[in-house]
Amino acid sequence: MPIALTIENATEQSGLSRSRLYVLIGEGKIEARKAGKRTLVLGESLRRYIESLPAASIAAPKAT
Repeated sequence: MPIALTIENATEQSGLSRSRLYVLIGEGKIEARKAGKRTLVLGESLRRYIESLPAASIAAPKAT
């Protein structure tokens, strides 16, 4: 993963929506930096957040 990602790249890489990403940054759960007008999401911070989420529990489809 790159050192930093634009908001657009971070949404593509993570599957999170743009608005959810901004909420997580505001809550301090994901780290971001400003470079002029650009907001850059720290790649390692995004990775740590995704890895901290609980594992999905999805049942297998029933056989027909």
